[in-house]
Amino acid sequence: MREMEEKTLADIRKLADELGVKDALEYNKTELILKVLEEQTKRGGNIFAEGALEIINDGTHGILRGENFLPSDSDVYVSGSQIKRFALREGDFVAGQARPPKEGERYLSLLRIEAINGQSPESAAVRISFGKLTPIYPQDQITLETEPGILSTRLIDLLSPIGKGQRGMIVSPPKVGKTWLLKEIAFGIEKNHPDIHVMILLVGERPEEVTDMRRSVKGEVIASNFDEPPENHTKVAEMCVERAKRLVELGGDVVILMDSLTRLARAYNITAPPSGRTLSGGFDPVAIYPPKKFFGAARNIEGGGSLTIISTALVETGSRMDEVIFEEFKGTGNMELKLDRKLANKRIYPAINVQASGTRNEEILLSKDILAQSWRVRRMLDALGESEATELLIQRLKKTKTNKEFLATLHE
Repeated sequence: MREMEEKTLADIRKLADELGVKDALEYNKTELILKVLEEQTKRGGNIFAEGALEIINDGTHGILRGENFLPSDSDVYVSGSQIKRFALREGDFVAGQARPPKEGERYLSLLRIEAINGQSPESAAVRISFGKLTPIYPQDQITLETEPGILSTRLIDLLSPIGKGQRGMIVSPPKVGKTWLLKEIAFGIEKNHPDIHVMILLVGERPEEVTDMRRSVKGEVIASNFDEPPENHTKVAEMCVERAKRLVELGGDVVILMDSLTRLARAYNITAPPSGRTLSGGFDPVAIYPPKKFFGAARNIEGGGSLTIISTALVETGSRMDEVIFEEFKGTGNMELKLDRKLANKRIYPAINVQASGTRNEEILLSKDILAQSWRVRRMLDALGESEATELLIQRLKKTKTNKEFLATLHE
């Protein structure tokens, strides 16, 4: 891996062509190096294996997991000595040579580690752990505005901006368009910020929605369907955030779009050891801490790197437990987007309650001019009711192609 990193991209592409790697021009340098190593390993008669590391029993051994981070026949065994030697952490994406299982063994076994998170194993061993990185307020806005007709992301940029390292919550009743909103946010990030690694985490969702999400977005989709055990829900969420942390340790920007925090908390309520105490709705107070730890991982890092988490929280479901979960998370985020059932019933989309939505410390993200104009919009809408305010703003946005053009017409 280290030898390959020293080569130029042109040299690596030439080598890839010689090895018969398909579509070499479509990969960046790190991705192409891994493809070349994979082909070289296969030609040498060995098996090339890769996956996200799950550490078992405090480091006695580990397993490289594939898609969705759940057990499968393609898992690869990693010895405890390799974990210790290379200071491997849960969520590391490890690639290397493996051998077939011997008699009595269940998995392929990793023989030689070639790369860790796209870097040489030696450089990966000296990184700073996520918990020791210094968190600061979000500084750089993630611009979501794309096409004139996609009004949801234009509204978010205008009145509830998202920054790198944001901890945002989309408060949503059922059937008001939260899943569609997440797709449009993902599309905005992919188009305007291709350098950001997008992960979509779906917990307890319908299988057809998971398929639709995988076909609609280019980002990494991790899912546990509603018909799977609650242990699967908690495991994919834990592996997802650990994978994101490893990327942030390397200075990368990661966005996790999650649906939903409420269903994750419900899963922990079933799987967590009972404390003997119960809150209203049958919720065990111990079960709130793991999802809070997940949500609290979002932060902007001083010196580079960020983990942004935008998660949905369900309200107005008729469940007292869901109300308790939402109350526990209220105030933990630094950005909130509230969806309104009344707007959805009137077929006003996006059904965003613009008066109840907002971002803390938005003055850091927005320029002085745009901030002043954003506040001016809020003052103009304050005199109206919630539905009327959103309806009027949507009508005005439809008349313009960009937010910049809309703000220029405010005096009219």
